Order: sequence, then C-alpha cells, then structure tokens
Amino acid sequence: MAKKDYYEVLGLSKGADEKEIKSAFRKLAKQYHPDLNPDNKEAEAKFKEVNEAYEVLSDPDKKAKYDKFGHAAFDPNQGFGGGGFSGGGFGGFEDIFGDIFGDMFGGGRSSQRTGPRPGSDLKIKLDITFEEAAFGTKKEIKINRVEKCSTCDGSGAKKGTSKKTCSTCGGTGTVRTVQRTPFGQFASTQTCSTCRGTGEIVENPCTACNGTGKEKKSRNITINIPAGVDTNSVIPLRGEGNHGDKGAPAGDLYVYISVKDHEIFERDGDDVWCEISISFAKAALGGSIEVPTLEGKVKYEVPSGTQTGTVFRLKNRGIKNVRGTNKGDQYVKVKIEVPKKLTDKQKQILSQFAEESGETNDGEKKGFFDKIKDSFKE
Repeated sequence: MAKKDYYEVLGLSKGADEKEIKSAFRKLAKQYHPDLNPDNKEAEAKFKEVNEAYEVLSDPDKKAKYDKFGHAAFDPNQGFGGGGFSGGGFGGFEDIFGDIFGDMFGGGRSSQRTGPRPGSDLKIKLDITFEEAAFGTKKEIKINRVEKCSTCDGSGAKKGTSKKTCSTCGGTGTVRTVQRTPFGQFASTQTCSTCRGTGEIVENPCTACNGTGKEKKSRNITINIPAGVDTNSVIPLRGEGNHGDKGAPAGDLYVYISVKDHEIFERDGDDVWCEISISFAKAALGGSIEVPTLEGKVKYEVPSGTQTGTVFRLKNRGIKNVRGTNKGDQYVKVKIEVPKKLTDKQKQILSQFAEESGETNDGEKKGFFDKIKDSFKE
C-alpha cells in the first residue's frame, strides 16, 4: 500500500515552512498520542504516521530530498542514500514532546530547582467620600497578611538548627522521570513531593510556626489616595501583600476604591453636575445667584429670561484628572421654582402681570398659573 504524502498527513500544503510544520505536528501529536488514546489502535497508527512525516519534514536535508524525490528518497532499493528512519530518535523529538506533554506528565522539562515561592497578592475595598476622591487624601487601612515568622526569621527551622538538603531530589526541587514507549523515551520533570520544590527539608521545625516559616499578622498601612480617583480605581502597593518564602519577594496589595454618592453633586468623568432652584422672578429678570461648588459657593449672573432646564458651565470647577493636571468643569442645571402658596398681594401682582401679558382665564384657555406650572415642568 502506497504511503500518504507527508504534507497531507500533517494537513499542510507543499512548501510549508518550519513554523507551520512544527505547529501542525504539535496539534496532531497531542491529538493521537497513545497516552491520550489508550487501547486505540487507529490512533496509535495515526500517531506513528504523524511522527514519521514530521521526522522527514522537520529535517532540512531530508525535507529537500523528499520535496525532490518523494518517498523514493528513503527507499534503500532506489539508491538515493536516504538511510531509512530512526524510529523516533531524530533531533528535536524529545524537546518538542517535552513541550507538548509536559503538563500531562506533571510539569516542565527544566531540571532547575524551583526556588523559594513569592508571596501572593492581596485585595481590599476602600470606601471614600466624594470630596476625598476629588481632592485626594490619606487613609489608614488595616490588613491581615502572612509574614515571615519572627521566631525563626522565616526559615521554618527551630532556633539553633538549620534545613537539610532534600535526599529525594538532591536539592534540585524536581524529580525527573523517563517513560519508555514504542515511539521512544519521554522524559519529564515533576515538583518534588518531599520538599515541595524547595530542595530543603526541615527536620526540627520551629514551634512558633510549625515549620512553615510564616505567621499571620494584622498591620495598619497608610495609603496616599491621589486626587481624581473614582469608583473602580485601583491603587497598587508594591510589596505590601503576603510575604513569600525566605529569599523570595512579597506579593502586592491592591486597593479597590469605592466612592460614596454626594448629596448635591454627581460625577461624569472629570466633570461635576448639580441642580439648583431659582425663583420665577430671578429667572425672568436675571440677577446674581450663589452656586455650590466643591470648593465653596461662588456667585453667578443668571441672564434674564432663563428657562427651566437651562445648563450653564463653571470652567475648571470640576475634578482634577488623576493622570494629569487638567481639571474638569462644573455644569449647573436650572430648575425654576413655582411657589405653592401666595399672599393676596402676590396674587394681585401676578394677576396684573397676566393681564399685561394678554393672559385670560375664561375657561377656553389654561389659566396663567396653570401655564406657569406647565412651563416649569422638566
């Protein structure tokens, strides 16, 4: 039976480059590997076919011969000097399978000691007021974190003793295993279960930390909150997380900001919005009003004829940008107040105003006060 074209076996077109060949092989080798398909003869045969195709196409010399002469290049009877196949011992086979199946066999291929483990990160939520977010502030926060044991200085060994080199892994922190298969040898490394990758054993553990080298402590930390932060802003404090093994760095502390609502102001990015009420007379005649801002009250001249819903801007009265020096603006929305109770004199004056304006209340049109109320609705 004629052999399949090697490019076809790997699902490639002729002329595929080294990267494409390696990528295709990784995918198919993992798909059909015997360890992932136990007692599956079809997968085993396919795996062997993929293996053979990759052996040729991954070797520049063999690939050149195959591209020129096809399968005949490796038939000793044809006289091309192909030399046959190596049965899985070609260059790079162990390397590539270490990459593909390292996770399946329990870890990477490195024989280097894993070393002391760094500390893990911590997260905390911090509530602040609207003003604190706008202007910045200092806060003291309390956290519980893992620190190195103060009794043994993080070694885990009883005072006056020391750790011993792990006899299982010889101090490397990893154990190498070799698996023999019909397709060659597969070497893999696993974290040493005896020392958990540290390469050392504590024979006389510290009584304060039971040999862990760590203890839980509460700490008060002062944090500088910059002006301009908002809800969901995150402030990282490097090295303020859980401590790692002795000789390893501590994790970080991430402070997640939550800003409380304000009674008057609302925030839109770096801009601030508020709503103020003014009288009908002030809206009609215009005049000076006091407007609340984050930095206190300011005067603003309302033009005559101002309508309800009008928005005016106070430049640079917003919030400083947390990443720069620019400030947002404040936007003030006007709401005209209609008095609910009027004195007789006020009614008389408004009635005269209505007459001067041509307003009547003859039942066919809305009364003056009804129109006033309607016009003031948002």
